[in-house]
Amino acid sequence: MKYYLFRGLPLATRAHILIILVISLLFLPGTAAAEKPVMTNSLGMSFVLIPAGSFTMGSPANEYGRAGSETPHQVTITQSFYLQTTEVTVEQWRQIMGRRWFGDVKWPLDRPIAKVSWYDVQRFIEKLNKKNEGYYRLPTEAEWEYAARAGTTTAFTWGDAVDCSRALYGHSRKGKKECRDYNVSRGLEREMPAPVKRYPANQWGLYDMHGNVWEWCLDLFADYPGEAVADPCQTDSGSMRVRRGGSWFSGGYGLRSANRAYGHPASRLPTTGFRLVLELKPSNLGAKTWMTRPLDYEDNQKGP
Repeated sequence: MKYYLFRGLPLATRAHILIILVISLLFLPGTAAAEKPVMTNSLGMSFVLIPAGSFTMGSPANEYGRAGSETPHQVTITQSFYLQTTEVTVEQWRQIMGRRWFGDVKWPLDRPIAKVSWYDVQRFIEKLNKKNEGYYRLPTEAEWEYAARAGTTTAFTWGDAVDCSRALYGHSRKGKKECRDYNVSRGLEREMPAPVKRYPANQWGLYDMHGNVWEWCLDLFADYPGEAVADPCQTDSGSMRVRRGGSWFSGGYGLRSANRAYGHPASRLPTTGFRLVLELKPSNLGAKTWMTRPLDYEDNQKGP
C-alpha cells in the first residue's frame, strides 16, 4: 500500500505547505542550514564556523621561546562553534557601549578596541546578548588555540619563524621594535594596532590571531591537565584571566599559537582586546562567564 504526503489536499495547497515547512527549517537552530560557513550580525561582526575536532594543545620541548606552562596534551573540541573573524573593533564597541569615557583609546574606528578589562568585556557581552541575535561569550583558551592553529602544528600558522609581513608585532619605541621601520614603511601609525584584516587570515578565515592586540579568554590561568581532555575551561580556581595572541607591543615569539599570558580581570591595558564566540543556543560555557564577577561592580573600575 502506498501512502502520500498531504493525501487528499489540492496540489496548490500541498505546494504552499511545503514552502512554509522549508522556510521554517532554514531558521531552526541546530539544523544544517543554521551552520552556514559565515554569519554576520547587525553590527557587522562576522563569525566563521570552526569545526569540531582534536589537536595537541601546548608546544613541543624544542619550540623556540616556549614556557614551562605549555605542556602538550590532547584536547578534543566536541562541538563546532562560530568565532569572530576579527577582534572587536572600536566602532563595534561604541555601537554597544556608547561614547568614549575618560582614558578610552583614541584610535580610528577600524582598530581593535583595547584598554578594556575582562569585566568590561562581560558588560559588552551582556548588552550585546540583549539584542537577541544569538548568544555571545569569550572563547575558552582551548577554543582559542584550536582556532589559531587552524589545523597546523608549527609555532605560527605560517611556519616556525617570525615574519613582519604576516602579523603586527614589534611596533613600539618603548617595547619591542624589530618590525617598527617595516610597519611604518607600509603606512601604519606608530604606537597603536593596525586596522583589522590588514594582515592575511589563517587557514580558517580568522584575522590577527597572531599579533595586533592580546585577546581575553574565558578561563582563569592554571596549569594544564596531565591527560587528554574534552572541552576544557578552567573557572574553578585562580585570580588571573588568560590572554592570548601577542600584540603590536610584543616581540615576535610572544605571538606563537601556544604562548600563554594572563592579566588581572580588572586591568585595562592598551595592548589587550578580545573577540567573541557566537552560539546559536546558550551553553554551560556561557553560564560560567559571571561565576567570579565581583559583587561590588565598582571594583571593576579600579584596575591593577
